[in-house]
Amino acid sequence: MLTRRQQDQHRDGLVADLVAAREHGMRIRPAVGGFPYLAEAFRRAGVERLDFVVPSATTVYTTDRGEVVEQGEVLVSGTSAIAPFDERALVAALRADQEGRATFPDFVAASWRAGVLSWTVDLVARTCTYRSARGDRTYVESYPAVDIA
Repeated sequence: MLTRRQQDQHRDGLVADLVAAREHGMRIRPAVGGFPYLAEAFRRAGVERLDFVVPSATTVYTTDRGEVVEQGEVLVSGTSAIAPFDERALVAALRADQEGRATFPDFVAASWRAGVLSWTVDLVARTCTYRSARGDRTYVESYPAVDIA
């Protein structure tokens, strides 16, 4: 059984490792088609799954050592209607991001306008699943394996 101090050190190390993986992935990713590089950096750091909730910009990283939450810049505050799921608009937002024509905040906003409430990145299967608010509509896209240093 770990002491409270050991538990705190474990969590601190987990968060530090995750931040380091993100920084490494951002540093090595090319401007075009860069997501697989970032994903691989996370995967090598032990991240198995990443869940992102669009309006709150909340990310939950599920790792082999525990879970970590990251709060981004909130997209929606107060009460807001959710747009209907629009796969064509989502795919257009994905392609703009993949082609380097959009920043991540641009992609998040475009996903929201396309009716995406959340997405899950499965770093083991190398898939991204985008979901509607009701969960009855999804769009799944695979990404390629890459080799990183």
